[in-house]
Amino acid sequence: MAVTVYGIPNCDTVKKARVWLDGRGIAYTFHDYKKAGADAAQVSGWVERAGLDTVLNRAGTTFRKLPDADKAGLDVARAVALMVAQPSLIKRPIVEYPGGLLVGFKDAAWAEALT
Repeated sequence: MAVTVYGIPNCDTVKKARVWLDGRGIAYTFHDYKKAGADAAQVSGWVERAGLDTVLNRAGTTFRKLPDADKAGLDVARAVALMVAQPSLIKRPIVEYPGGLLVGFKDAAWAEALT
């Protein structure tokens, strides 16, 4: 199974997810946003599949530090542009696997999808 994990290596949730995958012997490719960036078409696809409220990390410090003008009336196009410019705005991790997409780390959902 081709699994790709998207995230930031020092994120605690990403670390937990990678330990979970390693512990189950699930091979994956890791895409580091800090080094490789985020692709606009891909982020837009995630938003289409999972919804903006699921993909956009409004709880993080990066979002809270945005100017109010950037947060006000945030539509999908502007949100995608912000997430591409500042990948820390994307909830982590995002996992693409054949036939599916996981956003965030929840043990039960991951076990159902990946094992």
